[in-house]
Amino acid sequence: MGREAAGFLIAGTKGPRLYFLVCDAPAESAGGAEKVSSQADLAQVSPGFAGAGHNKEKKVNSRFTFYTAALAAAGLFSTGAAWAQSPAAAVSTAAGKVGVINIRQAIVTTAEGKQASAELQSQFASRQTEIENMSKQVNDLRQRLAACEGKCSQEEIARLTTQGQRLTQQLDRKQNEYQEDVNAAQGEVVDRIGRKMVDVLDRYSRENGYSVVLDSSAQNTPILYASNQIDLTQDIIRLYDQAYPVKAGAAPAAKPATPKPATPTPTKP
Repeated sequence: MGREAAGFLIAGTKGPRLYFLVCDAPAESAGGAEKVSSQADLAQVSPGFAGAGHNKEKKVNSRFTFYTAALAAAGLFSTGAAWAQSPAAAVSTAAGKVGVINIRQAIVTTAEGKQASAELQSQFASRQTEIENMSKQVNDLRQRLAACEGKCSQEEIARLTTQGQRLTQQLDRKQNEYQEDVNAAQGEVVDRIGRKMVDVLDRYSRENGYSVVLDSSAQNTPILYASNQIDLTQDIIRLYDQAYPVKAGAAPAAKPATPKPATPTPTKP
């Protein structure tokens, strides 16, 4: 599926620094963005329902994966400095060190990102199941229509075709709504984590003498080679988790200890 390099703006200007972090949006119709979830794909049926011979389906990847695009125009992070991937030992330049970071991986791998992914899966699970069931109904109708060929009356064929068209339209509408809602929810998460991660990376880079940090996950920032020694991804994930620890869920109330049975008083002879 083709992608456009534009999407949700998740960081704006801050002081003299230019922060841009956008969320990739696939080149589909409104609401057709990448899906999220580590579950099975959904089968999306094409708008026109036809019986035997027309069994085209679009696969809707329902995986809840956070995605971000480039840090604007080559990933500018600091005054006059293009940030590239690479944390630890960095290459020195006339102005300072050069580093590289995989922003997509960093956002997804933080404890907050993992927690948000699980929450989104739970939030959209029932709707995903509903779409899967509707898709199965459409496929069942197709099979029934195919089996009817040369055996059923024209009235029966027309009835099944009309039923399939109606159900397909409902399925398309629900899928579009589902995708739009998933994209909006993802955008909020990426925006929340991305803004804070930009601050963590900015602080880390200033403290460690980095002039340039490139985003290796950005499509418009091709990096032909980068040593692992200048990859800052894991360092930024670690620092982010330290700065923004995930709040653990309330621990279940401890069961009161079962009182020991009283020791019987020995009977005197």
